[in-house]
Amino acid sequence: VVAVRDAMLDLLQLEVGSAMTPSASDGFRAMLGYVGGAFIYVRVKYAERFGCLASSWSQATGKQAAEAESGSGEEAGAQQDSGAVVEPAAIDAAPEANNNKNTGKKKGWFRGSLTASSAGKASGYSGSEAGQNTSVPKTFNDMFNFNAAVMGFGSRTWMQDILSSFGDIVTNASNAARLQAECDVLSLKMAKRKGNITLCEFKGVMLASLRSL
Repeated sequence: VVAVRDAMLDLLQLEVGSAMTPSASDGFRAMLGYVGGAFIYVRVKYAERFGCLASSWSQATGKQAAEAESGSGEEAGAQQDSGAVVEPAAIDAAPEANNNKNTGKKKGWFRGSLTASSAGKASGYSGSEAGQNTSVPKTFNDMFNFNAAVMGFGSRTWMQDILSSFGDIVTNASNAARLQAECDVLSLKMAKRKGNITLCEFKGVMLASLRSL
């Protein structure tokens, strides 16, 4: 801050010359000092908050899980390239454990016994169908759409305009110019919508979705 302040004062002295009075020099010195101090305060105070916002948003959108999966895949590829040997005992033990589970009989609710496969065939309900019916949204967009439908806001089409721009707004919160541009674009989209727009409804769905994640 001091170096930049002195450089700017020297430049003003060269440009203005004798018109630069001592009082004017002191005034510019104080103003530049306050401005530099404000920049340092903002950088120290809000850098941690912006970092928390970025990490939270990457976790909400599932980017951290994708990065972890890609990292684990790279590690597995590196182990294969390095010639890592997998113990055959562990490979042989896995099929035996699975066979024991599959061949094991479970007692019925009344008489007799049913195996796991026969019980599944009798009920006509497979494990894959159960996984599909109990699947839970894991990303912010999916969870937002789910909560909007549950809360009765599924017909609010204007929410999709905000949702499409919400990620760019959050990721560019530290860039004032880009943030303003994203807000301007969103304002133009919202201006084309007809009917009442209640932003509190979007806020409620957004907070519910973030809490669910």
